[in-house]
Amino acid sequence: MPTPAADDSPDSPDPYLWLEDVQGERALAWVRERNAESEALLRAEPGFDALREQLREVLDSRGQIPYVTRLGPWLYNLWRDAANPRGLWRRTTLDDYRRAEPAWETVLDIDALGRAEDKSWVWGGAVPLGPEYRRCLVSLSDGGADAAVEREFDLVDKRFVAAGDDSGSGFVVPEAKTRVEWIDADTLYIGTDFGPGSLTTSGYPRVIKRWRRGEPLAAAVMVFEAEPADVSASASVDKTPGFERTTFNRQIDFYHSKMWLMKPASGTSQPVLEPIDKPDDATLTFWRERVLIELRSEWVVAGARPAATFPAGSLLVADAAAYLAGERRLTALFTPTATRSLAGWTAARSTLIVNVLDNVASRLEEWRFEGATWTKRDVVAPYPGTLAVGALHDPLLERDGGIDPLAEHYLLNAADFLEPDSLQLGRTGSDARERLKSRPRFYDANGMRAEQRVATSRDGTRVPYFVVWPRGVDASKPDGDNPTLLYGYGGFEVSMQPAYSGTIGRAWTTQGGVYVLANIRGGGEFGPAWHQAALKANRQRAFDDFIAVAEDLIAARITRPRRLGIQGGSNGGLLVGAVMLQRPDLFGAVVCQVPLLDMRRYHRLLAGASWMAEYGDPDDAAEWAFIRAYSPYHGVPSAEATTLPPVLIDTSTRDDRVHPGHARKFARRLIELGHQPLYWENLEGGHGGAADNAQRSLMMALEYSFLWRMLGPRRPAG
Repeated sequence: MPTPAADDSPDSPDPYLWLEDVQGERALAWVRERNAESEALLRAEPGFDALREQLREVLDSRGQIPYVTRLGPWLYNLWRDAANPRGLWRRTTLDDYRRAEPAWETVLDIDALGRAEDKSWVWGGAVPLGPEYRRCLVSLSDGGADAAVEREFDLVDKRFVAAGDDSGSGFVVPEAKTRVEWIDADTLYIGTDFGPGSLTTSGYPRVIKRWRRGEPLAAAVMVFEAEPADVSASASVDKTPGFERTTFNRQIDFYHSKMWLMKPASGTSQPVLEPIDKPDDATLTFWRERVLIELRSEWVVAGARPAATFPAGSLLVADAAAYLAGERRLTALFTPTATRSLAGWTAARSTLIVNVLDNVASRLEEWRFEGATWTKRDVVAPYPGTLAVGALHDPLLERDGGIDPLAEHYLLNAADFLEPDSLQLGRTGSDARERLKSRPRFYDANGMRAEQRVATSRDGTRVPYFVVWPRGVDASKPDGDNPTLLYGYGGFEVSMQPAYSGTIGRAWTTQGGVYVLANIRGGGEFGPAWHQAALKANRQRAFDDFIAVAEDLIAARITRPRRLGIQGGSNGGLLVGAVMLQRPDLFGAVVCQVPLLDMRRYHRLLAGASWMAEYGDPDDAAEWAFIRAYSPYHGVPSAEATTLPPVLIDTSTRDDRVHPGHARKFARRLIELGHQPLYWENLEGGHGGAADNAQRSLMMALEYSFLWRMLGPRRPAG
């Protein structure tokens, strides 16, 4: 293990704090110098320009599936291509969407707006007012940061409603990490930066206020507040006819929350907030007359009829009125096993569609309440692979006795490593589905194959991983000389599942590279226990699992250290940063993207405080002891003591989630101690690293050129 740096006590000075000054002149000069060095080296790699164009062609392809969100009679889509790098927000009908070339109606041109206003606008989404869907609040980010401005937009006239507009003063909110909910056409619940004390230590809204049209934002009235150390406060307004509800939420940390239900005012009294009884680490959602509860830990339900204990990872349902009255008649719709976990669910009008991971492959179940019991139907769908399902039901169309013709319909997206995505329209109760759209085949996958393998971690835990073999390699007789890219994440309950990637195909597997996706602990592949096994003091288990996969690849002669590269972003950047220091002998190249690396100060930088439930509190001496053991910024050895694998570190100046100071300071520390990292920072892009496809294709071309430079040569396809 490397010897950690000494300057890690709370009072020790950090010589590179100046690199945390995001827009500081000195810091940006250092960034530009590093960018120039990295680009000069990697742009000179053979085929760089051709690779970038091939990647850009995939990203800008007009054959990509235009994924949609339903608002009343319309399907909305945000479309980006070469002519529209920031995007067109557009809409069409379902009947027209069925056509190969739908007749899209442009609602908002983000590129034209940016040019007119001299802003680098990046689309951040829209919050609609229903059921008329005349107005919405559009979120626009300058350069791709999480913080955005909110501006009211008229979906009929297709224009922004400005403050002081003749049609009624529009809602406009300055740049912040704002959360809004429509109460009615003239009133919002809003959480934003109201000034000192209005944000949590994580930088998210701490207070929720009621804001009426025509009033200045400063006049908004407080209705709910969280604690300063909480992650955030939020409000949710359910307008489902007959089941209207307003709830407020204190997100205590990443995995614990408390909820309140607003009881309507009676006579002259004010509305009352009643606490909703639930386990703090459970998620409770209202669905018409029912509640759905997802458990992160075992729940022994006192007073349940019959008495019951539900394991972590279960999905429960109950009658909402009875549950709020204190009755605990709960039914488990899903109970996990050692290999099956809950991946999510979506609700049609009368059917719940449950997405289950079975050994990291998706299966679907439909649940309906018939008579006096819940009945399950297994859905016939593509397997193995990854399924994403979203119900199309819009309950607001049922106001005043209306009928939603798509009340029981859903969209299903199916994909795996070698088969492009297909988007299908389904109806509950039937396995017949209409294929609406398919992604192009961006590369020739003939002769390639994917398989699932298992490694054994240090503590004996079996860790699955996927291997995608390129054409021309005999997987039955591996020679240990395949350039191999191992990707991992391992945190925040996020599951790594098979997906079709035209960019990986063009840049890596068709060039003779083996691609590997690891399902390490910390993720959600096997439910809450799989995630919680790598929390806080047990974080090392995620690193051990990733190392075990690397060792298994070498032992199985799929590759060798000189030919093995690793890649990860955000929490995955922490992963690869840690393991490159712990086991430098295993790897030939490291791509470390938008990473957390300074675990002494992560909780003081931007949204970092919200992740202490995952990593721990560095200000607590006992917790800092286990965090320090893996903190990459504090574990860099001298080049004289240890030879580290070549590393490319990339980030974004506009990342206001994971501070770019992590990447900057780590690169500077490596340089100080005699190593030669490559560093590249996009001046826009937010946490995704890029604001548009031109930036993204450049970033990816730099990464793959680096990987081939270090792990090559390519192996010609057979």
